[in-house]
Amino acid sequence: MTTSVYDVVVVGAGSVGMPTTMYLAEKGLKVLCVDQFASPGQGSNKAAIGGIRATHSSPAKIRLCLDSLQTFSIWKEEHGFDLEWFQGGYLFVAYRAEEAKTLKDLLVVQKAAGLDIDWYDRDALLDIAPALEPEGLLGGTFSPGDGSASPMLSACAFHRRAVELGVECRFNERVTGIMRRKGAVVGVRTDKGGYATGCVVNAAGPWARSLAQSGGLDVPVNPDGHEAGITEPAQRFLRPMVVDIRRTPGAANYYFHQSANGQVIFCITPDPPLIGTDRRETSEFLPMVARRMVKLMPKVANLKVRRTWRGLYPMTPDGSPVVGWSGTLAGYVDAVGMCGQGYMLGPGVGALLARMVTETTTPEDAAVLHELRPDREFAGVEKLK
Repeated sequence: MTTSVYDVVVVGAGSVGMPTTMYLAEKGLKVLCVDQFASPGQGSNKAAIGGIRATHSSPAKIRLCLDSLQTFSIWKEEHGFDLEWFQGGYLFVAYRAEEAKTLKDLLVVQKAAGLDIDWYDRDALLDIAPALEPEGLLGGTFSPGDGSASPMLSACAFHRRAVELGVECRFNERVTGIMRRKGAVVGVRTDKGGYATGCVVNAAGPWARSLAQSGGLDVPVNPDGHEAGITEPAQRFLRPMVVDIRRTPGAANYYFHQSANGQVIFCITPDPPLIGTDRRETSEFLPMVARRMVKLMPKVANLKVRRTWRGLYPMTPDGSPVVGWSGTLAGYVDAVGMCGQGYMLGPGVGALLARMVTETTTPEDAAVLHELRPDREFAGVEKLK
């Protein structure tokens, strides 16, 4: 054990962990971040395609992502660092009555939560995204406040800000255990030593469950593989992130957007899930997603794909994160199970955790924490997970 004592040790320097350290340090706390990889954002963060939306069916996720959107949208103005933030909105298309009903029903929850979102008929939707296939298009929902940014630039920016505020980072170091005494956290053990603390934040993404178990706890987070790809750059022809929630053999929803540099970045949700930590890409992915994308937006047919990759979604049974203090181990807090949405949830979750640790939560925070509490029953499924 080292002689240094930290107010908080954050395990994981990714989409959730890095902004969490930043917000904790802004509160004046002495913070250590430990990550098994060589630099920030090298786990699941670097596999994200950059979408940031508040268009969920979960009120807690809506609230957290609204906070995240605020962070991304003003970052360059406040800190002078370009995250490639682009406010193109999110567009959910409906070509069948089934999806149209789902999207319209969700508007009730989304509008009640304060989202700027509405249903657009076929012609209005084509005004927003003219490249969509018009035949059979019934309409869809559009939220203009959503957008996208660069996950790697964001990880770099949050790390830079955290270090400026005094956060210490230990990379290439793996936490092997949470040390306890009389039902409370007293430190963490790593493959290179140990650190004393009374508070541990589990932000370990796909590896969250093993970390929890090292402290005698458990959390229902299981990773599954999702593949993504990127094309050559092209002159901008698409502003929003386009999401198609139709299910087809082998896959559920898929989504794509055009980045600030002109590349089209895309991802698909495998069905059934590919459970496990295997991050090798498959030969099935590109033909499957290409067929669907070209049918939905014929214009992309001529774009050359430059690269594909596979990342891990840390999934929970109900498709919502687990955020909150442990009921059995004092000083341990979960910030896990982001279900592939850690990048868009990260700043909102990080700011919430900072308020939790400093005991400055609001009544609105209490509602979010109740919905995402670790001891919930995990009944139901988030509609737009």
